[in-house]
This record gives sequence, C-alpha cells and structure tokens, in this order.
Amino acid sequence: MIQEHKRRFLKVLVAKMEKNGTDPQELVKAVSNLEGDIRESYSEDLVPWILPSIRADLLLLENQVPYLLLQTLLTTSRLVTCLNKIAFKFFNYSLSKPEAFWGKHYGLDEAKHLLDLIRTTFFPVPSQGSIEDKIPSQGRIEDKIPSQGSIEDNCLTIFCCSARKSGSKSSFNDAGPPSFVLSAKNLHLRGIKFELKKNTDSILDISYSKGVLQIPPVVMDGFMASFILKCVAFEQLHADSSNHLTSYAAFMACLINEESDAVFLKERRILEDYYGTSDGVSQFYKNIGNEVAFDINKSHLAKVFEGLNEYTSKGFHVYCAEFVHTHFDSPWTFASSFAALLLLMFAALQVFFAAYSYFRPT
Repeated sequence: MIQEHKRRFLKVLVAKMEKNGTDPQELVKAVSNLEGDIRESYSEDLVPWILPSIRADLLLLENQVPYLLLQTLLTTSRLVTCLNKIAFKFFNYSLSKPEAFWGKHYGLDEAKHLLDLIRTTFFPVPSQGSIEDKIPSQGRIEDKIPSQGSIEDNCLTIFCCSARKSGSKSSFNDAGPPSFVLSAKNLHLRGIKFELKKNTDSILDISYSKGVLQIPPVVMDGFMASFILKCVAFEQLHADSSNHLTSYAAFMACLINEESDAVFLKERRILEDYYGTSDGVSQFYKNIGNEVAFDINKSHLAKVFEGLNEYTSKGFHVYCAEFVHTHFDSPWTFASSFAALLLLMFAALQVFFAAYSYFRPT
C-alpha cells in the first residue's frame, strides 16, 4: 500500500518539476552524489529490536511450517548444524535457558512444527518417560473423543476458576473428579504453604505434598504471555497433543484470581513480573481462561488439584489456619486479639474472685 503512495507522490513531484522547466534527471544526479552518506544512515544488518517481533511471529499458530519440511530443507542444504540446535539458540534470547537445558532436548524429533518443538521443551523431565498422556497413543479416532456422559464430569473449564468468587465453598466436593482450586491467598488462609521450587528447569513442574505447594519460578513478560496463549491454542486445536500448557494456564488462572494474588506470589519470588502491573497478570489469566476446557483427569497436575481440594475442604487444620490468619496475620490484629484475650482473662478472674468471696467470705 505504501509503495503505491510513493509512486503517486513521485509522479506529482516530477510533474511539478517539468512544469517549472527542471529536468528530473537532476534529481537522480543529486541523489547519486549522496549515495555513500545515505547508505551510512541505514543498517544493512538486522537491527536487534526487531528480533523479539520475529520470534513472536515465528511461533504464531498460523505461521507454522511442518517440522519435516524444515528438516528436509536443512538436510538438502547439507548443513551439519542440527535444526533443533538452531531453533533453540534463536529462541533462547527470549527464554534465557542454560546450554545444559537445551542439550537435553537436541534429540527431540516428534514435533509437528517450531511451536510444538519449543512447547515440548517445557514438559517436566520426569514426566516425559512416565506419564501416558505426553503423546497419546495413535489409536482409533473414537478412542480420543470422550463419551457424551464423561465430558461434563472430566473437563475443567478454566473460565470457572477465574470468574468464580474466591471465597466460594461450594466448589469443593467430597467425591467425584478433581475440581478447580481456591486462589493463592485463600489457599494460604486455609493452611497451604507456598514454596519456591528450585530443583527443576520447567515451570510446569508443580508439585504438592502434605500441605506444601511447590511452584517453580516464572518470568512473566510479553513473550511468555504470548507463548502460553499460542500453546493453549495449539493444544485446543490438536486432539492428539498433551494439555501441559493448558493445565498450567488453568492452575495459574485459579491461583491468580485477583491482583492481590499476583502480589502474594511475587512476594514469595514465585512470580517475576515484567508484564506490566500485578493487575495485568491477573487479567491475563482471566482472559486466557475464557471458556477453554480440557480433560483434567489426563492433566499432569490432576493430583495437585485433587490434593489441594482435599486438604482445604475439610479438617481441623483448616479452622486453625483460618483462626490464625484472622486474628494474628498482622501486628494490629495480633494486638487487638491479645488485648481482647487479656480483657477476657481479667473478666474471668473478676467473676471468679467475686464468686469466691461470696461462697467463702473471710
């Protein structure tokens, strides 16, 4: 479009020059004399600021080229360099992973395209050889479609996590499939301890055990937000793919229900926010979970959902944790609770001595 305007304006300029009796070739000569200075004003190399945009565009779902085609082109060109190594080196500027991390994934050869290749590197290492839903078996198509009666029971809609009220107690069931969990602050209110998981190189490697939820650190920036969106779209489109990133987005959408939840995770160094504001992060997960569904029973986080629901839905520890957080969560509430306790003790002593003096007069 802009090229058409350039030609039109050039014709207008030439017409005015000819009308004034000026030869248009004088323009050519004038520009030719300045060619060296003009070229120095432009970079022949690719400017660094454009690279993040190129990386983002290469991972767009509509821009994906079959991995087999890329591999064939590389083999035909007789270049020794591994295709995975080239891709990992290019995208590492945005992902910032150590060389040892990428080295473990040089052998990946089952990716559909570049987006699937980078997505696969996010899978937790222990799960790659153990869980069955990493790459489902290529059986009959009927086997991949859940029965009509199981869709409502087994599928979790992420929208429910982000749209519900954080304090809702009706979301817990004593029986049945795993359900969504409370927000981060409400889980903490009910006795869940949040810990930063350090011994992992995957943000998806979330674990839960005996009231302790371990979450790997995640750097939330524009690239990561865009990458998660694209992976969720890919997993929704391909029925034969795993739902690792969708599961992660669902879980984080439950945890980060409000801006205060994002601040809570940032204080524990679980969330490193370069996305903008804490409210921006919470809005991102609310938006990404707009009616996106997945089979939670095939999720690598199914046990985490189930464990958190079981721990926070019943038990004496829940009431103890709520009592402690209600009355001793801050210095002011502690001081007021302590003062109330002292007044209660003094009142009890006063009643005791009044009764004692009545029944045992001196």
